[in-house]
Amino acid sequence: MSTLATTFLVNNPLEQFEINDFVFILAPIFGFTKLSLTNIGFYLIMVVVITIGMNVLSRNNGYVIPSRWAIHSESVYGSILNLVREQIGPKNEVYVPFIFTLFNFVLISNLVGLVPYSFTTTSHLVLTMSLATAILIGVTIIGFQRHGLGFFAFFIPAGTPLALVFLLVAIELISYLARAVSLGVRLGANMIAGHSLLKIISTFTWKMVVAGPVLLLVSLLPLLFLTALAGLEFGIAILQAYVFTILTCSYLKDAIDLH
Repeated sequence: MSTLATTFLVNNPLEQFEINDFVFILAPIFGFTKLSLTNIGFYLIMVVVITIGMNVLSRNNGYVIPSRWAIHSESVYGSILNLVREQIGPKNEVYVPFIFTLFNFVLISNLVGLVPYSFTTTSHLVLTMSLATAILIGVTIIGFQRHGLGFFAFFIPAGTPLALVFLLVAIELISYLARAVSLGVRLGANMIAGHSLLKIISTFTWKMVVAGPVLLLVSLLPLLFLTALAGLEFGIAILQAYVFTILTCSYLKDAIDLH
């Protein structure tokens, strides 16, 4: 029984990141295209539903005394408002709803992934890189809307000699495009590393538990470490959502003020 239980639990610590089909149909269009709902798609839908549900619950339905959901939502919104004022400027509060939604989406995606046997959508670079690329494209569009062709001045440092203009423009352009890579990889890599470590420690602990009464007592130590690590991962999930949000604010400020 212990062998079966151990085999069922884990074969590979990276197995949890595999994308699998939940349901699929072969549609008789374009040569019987396969239409499927994968685990990453299912959990993305779940994250969106949770995000919308939390905001609906925080509406308070006109009551004078705010509910706990309303207090929580107002606290998060107030923190995001202060963040936007500090990072982008008080005249750019129009971006608060976007930053607030982005923070909630990344945070809930990270937290859902901490539920045992769930799926961490932000552990896949295809999602984090797509999100980071979309943000960079949006920031670039805002820069051109604000400054027109003057936005290209962002790639030319002040006081640059004419002979070095082309070289520095190329370097600045590469650095600018690398923002999407660093933003996406930072979030994805942290989620992959943390969840892989949790999986390895939990598997090790479980094997000690089912091995016999002697190792069962010894397993208390890695179990305590696993509990502490889970708490650390909870904090990292919040921290990474905050870092992702504050870097987005920084990129917006650069596009608006050309700094």
